[in-house]
Amino acid sequence: MDLPHDYPENHGLSSQALTHFYAAIEKQSLDVNTFILIQDGCVTSKFARSPYRLDCPQLLFSLSKSITSLAVGIAWDHSLLSLEDKVISFFQNRLPDPVSPNLSKMTIHHLLSMNAGHHEDIYAVVAQEEDWVSTFLSLEIEHEPGTHYRYSTHSTYMLAAILETVTGQNVIDFLMPTLFDPLGIPRPTWETCPKGMTAGGMGLSLSTESIAKIGLMLLDQGVYAGKRILSEQYIRLATSEQSDNRLGAKRIDSAQGYGYQIHLCRRGCYRGDGGFGQLCFVAPEEKIVIAATSSFESMNQLQTLLDLIYEHIFDRLDKSDSLAPENRSALQSQLSKMNNSALPSQSIPSKMPDIHQHRYALQPNPSGPRTVAFTQQDTTLTVHFIYRDSKDQLLPFDFTSPLHATSVFNKDLSICSQEVVTYASWQSHDTLQLTLFYIETPYVVTYTIVFHGESINLQFDINVSLNISEYCVTGDLLHDHLIKERSNADPRNEHRYETR
Repeated sequence: MDLPHDYPENHGLSSQALTHFYAAIEKQSLDVNTFILIQDGCVTSKFARSPYRLDCPQLLFSLSKSITSLAVGIAWDHSLLSLEDKVISFFQNRLPDPVSPNLSKMTIHHLLSMNAGHHEDIYAVVAQEEDWVSTFLSLEIEHEPGTHYRYSTHSTYMLAAILETVTGQNVIDFLMPTLFDPLGIPRPTWETCPKGMTAGGMGLSLSTESIAKIGLMLLDQGVYAGKRILSEQYIRLATSEQSDNRLGAKRIDSAQGYGYQIHLCRRGCYRGDGGFGQLCFVAPEEKIVIAATSSFESMNQLQTLLDLIYEHIFDRLDKSDSLAPENRSALQSQLSKMNNSALPSQSIPSKMPDIHQHRYALQPNPSGPRTVAFTQQDTTLTVHFIYRDSKDQLLPFDFTSPLHATSVFNKDLSICSQEVVTYASWQSHDTLQLTLFYIETPYVVTYTIVFHGESINLQFDINVSLNISEYCVTGDLLHDHLIKERSNADPRNEHRYETR
């Protein structure tokens, strides 16, 4: 990471306080996968649980919304749009007949501040259609825009659609010279709607390092490395209360007001966040930025993490001891422990079933594989899934070390090619466990396969999910279709494969 690093003691925070903070994360069983703490523009602490990496792209889920807001701000700075522009003015050929009074009043400001006027969550209704813009515009708007807060992913999508209309570019192309290149962020990926427009409210992937840079730009009022990226005026609007989100809120840091696609927090802080605990947290008074990616089962765990940040970092500022070697050593020991906390065990029992060149016909299941087959040589294992479309897909494993491969698996909206890290272990003489970390997402998939003579039970589990079903399926050995040896393929090599 091309930001300066420094000891936390030089910025009023002790290594001992950070040791207690990280220990509290472990005690609370918070699956924080990556974490960067920046104080006064310097990285003072960071970690990545193996196999996750700080430089690996990470699916942001709703943290994508904050980046869409920045894109709107840049377009506003360049006079490409006004915050008071009417939404219907950009889509004259896709409007319902008649246009309702409330729809005619809806502006870019209302989309940004999540008070476009819908009473209920419209996500499911819009997402099932091919044309998201026309569907959004056709829906009933029960409240006058500006009078009712309703968090809406497709309001953010409409912002992306407006941006693409006024710029003539997709959002990534617009942001490369205006945001990503100036911040040294590699070209990211951003999922699209069925019509091919940027999803806006979801689907962006950025590394934790890139999230941290965006947070630092926001902290510095739109300036990064001496170059102005975004106007101070827009940041002031985006980080001020534009909507009252307190009614019905169950988490204290989600009941402090809402800006332009940014949540206001206690103590004058603000954040962008996304499903399962993706986080860009900015504390202007303390001059702190925190970027984190996580695999939280509930967003209540994000509130727990914020509580720990206030308790162990904010409340310990300016109480720093001198840079004591023993405190630094304790911190490094704690970080080393956390770096390996995600790793499953890997082992080979003295006796195990002979599964080499065996293939099993599977009963119908949500993921769709029709057969699963195994090729084992010494400590390497290749698992072959054949799907209903007859594609033969491969999962490479090694019983002694993790393997890195390229897979296709779910992200937010679609199945995408991405990096996966695989682990294999015999849990007993008849139970094989395969663990797959899709490190560009929070998803960790576990296959538990129990061998019973000429049949198997295959259990598919996933740690967190919005729409992926877990299942258990049986399979029977196919005597007439034993696997033929493949063409000298080394199972250690990277493969493309499909898991649903």
